[in-house]
Amino acid sequence: METLGILGGGQLARMLVLAGAPLGVRFRIVDKVADACAGQLAPLSTAGWDDVEKLETFAREIDAATFDFENVPAATAEWLSARTRVAPNALSLATAQDRVLEKTLFRECGLPTAEFADIATRADLDAALARVGAPAILKTRREGYDGKGQFRIRTLADADAAWQALGAQAEARGLILENFVAFDFEASVVAVRAADGEFRAWPVTRNWHVDGILSASLAPAPRGASIDKTAFAHARAIAEKLGYVGVFALELFVKGGELLGNEMAPRVHNSGHWTIEGAVTSQFENHVRAVLGMPLGDTSARFPSCMLNWIGELPDRDKLLAVPGAHWHDYGKSPRVGRKVGHATVCAPDAATLARRLQRLGDTLGRAAQVQPVIDALKAVR
Repeated sequence: METLGILGGGQLARMLVLAGAPLGVRFRIVDKVADACAGQLAPLSTAGWDDVEKLETFAREIDAATFDFENVPAATAEWLSARTRVAPNALSLATAQDRVLEKTLFRECGLPTAEFADIATRADLDAALARVGAPAILKTRREGYDGKGQFRIRTLADADAAWQALGAQAEARGLILENFVAFDFEASVVAVRAADGEFRAWPVTRNWHVDGILSASLAPAPRGASIDKTAFAHARAIAEKLGYVGVFALELFVKGGELLGNEMAPRVHNSGHWTIEGAVTSQFENHVRAVLGMPLGDTSARFPSCMLNWIGELPDRDKLLAVPGAHWHDYGKSPRVGRKVGHATVCAPDAATLARRLQRLGDTLGRAAQVQPVIDALKAVR
């Protein structure tokens, strides 16, 4: 029986354990905090990413290692790879951790991006704004996620406020200025690559965000088939360039049929949670398969599905379960503002039925604002 080690013990690790256990896989988790929610399901050790003594013990207990958190230092992955199999590799982590390196990679692989500039000083910001223009977004190059570490510059007059908000982080984390994209919608392609180069992808997913945090995902994306092949080709080119092994997500802006690369997540991804019930093989099972060298599973969608994130606190479970096709996921976390504490996936045999089920869920749980954009997208394709 193989043992897979996971660096990071959040909900992604938790769902990897749930997917891998039926395959006969055992797990070991390491996290900086002792109450990480994956520790409710698998043995968890508390250690910092530079705690060599504890990580040595961790490495001896496992057959391979992976991540549920993309900000584990690439140096830790490199160190660990000398002791056990590690997937994805350190290069993938280092690239995805730095927005300038990430967007440079996208362009090298033929995926267009918004105009961007590396920002080290206030003078750099002024020069970049003169070239890129406004509106634009100033972001940290590293460590920002779920809308953190960002400042929207609506006009050039906002430059002072932007620098006041983020300028102090320029030396430690770096900054990047990105031209604001007036996109039609946000999408993602979640894909998996095996060590032998086999590549598969789930249907393109349409996403909605609120305050920088994913609120809902719909798959397959309405009219997504028109961009599936292009999105898959970009994802495959990036994975091959990195020598990537495992599941990853490529986040995209769709504008007039054109795809622009936004970000890459070198791990299983929130926008792929629908695959647990909505696909033949979930992103979590296929990640375990890829990392441990098993054959990959079918990534076809079984039926239309919508994933809804629960942020801050959980709604009423029993009311949700009364909705046909609804599936409940509790991450075992205590409530906290802005925290992802669970999700639900609603499945249906067709788009019209899915819209009706989402309408009922929204009415029952008081979540009309969250489900309405998804319902509108489903109705637009009738």
